[in-house]
Amino acid sequence: MPIEQRGDASVVTHALARDELTRIRNVETEQVAFRKGLVRLGRICGYEIIDGRMETEYTEIQTPLTTTMGERVKGLEDVVIVNVLRAATPFVEGLLKAFPRARQGVISASRDEDAGMNDDGEFPISVEYVKLPEITEDDTVIIADPMLATGSTMATVLDYITSEKTEPENLLVLAAVSAPEGIVRVSEAQPDADIISVAIDDELDDDGFIVPGLGDAGDRAFRTT
Repeated sequence: MPIEQRGDASVVTHALARDELTRIRNVETEQVAFRKGLVRLGRICGYEIIDGRMETEYTEIQTPLTTTMGERVKGLEDVVIVNVLRAATPFVEGLLKAFPRARQGVISASRDEDAGMNDDGEFPISVEYVKLPEITEDDTVIIADPMLATGSTMATVLDYITSEKTEPENLLVLAAVSAPEGIVRVSEAQPDADIISVAIDDELDDDGFIVPGLGDAGDRAFRTT
């Protein structure tokens, strides 16, 4: 199976996804290669979501020689991709290659690093901008963020998504790397969300960073450190 269930999350097992993740994890991978790697990883994940989470239907078509039955993916017109700024931008660029007609939403949400992590393993989250398209019950909503660490940011983003009062057909949280703590927090906060990650890493360190992780995806993609 391209997407395997592992506890409270699912893992993208495609060999090319693992290959790209290995490349962007490497500290020697410089900015341009890191950003392009996130784009490629997003595209692969998009294709795997289509294969593993979307239905198909048979349809009769006319070839140049005869009529035959073909198969089409259902729901490609009903996809909403939510970009959790800023680290998800190249990740979403890749997803859009798989879902070119997706409606897009943007949420600028970030954790307060200066405040630090509290005793419950959570960070205070600052939300500076929200712009979401209308979400319908026929939609597949994909919330993209390369890193699911403590889960504080994603739980906050999910609050905005679910406040729309309309339950989409599929609610997917997509990450490149996830920590077990973040998976638990998101699962408890939003049990209906389907968490999909390319890797589930070992743990969080004392500062709330994923280990082994891939560093700060935003800083590495935009060379801001």
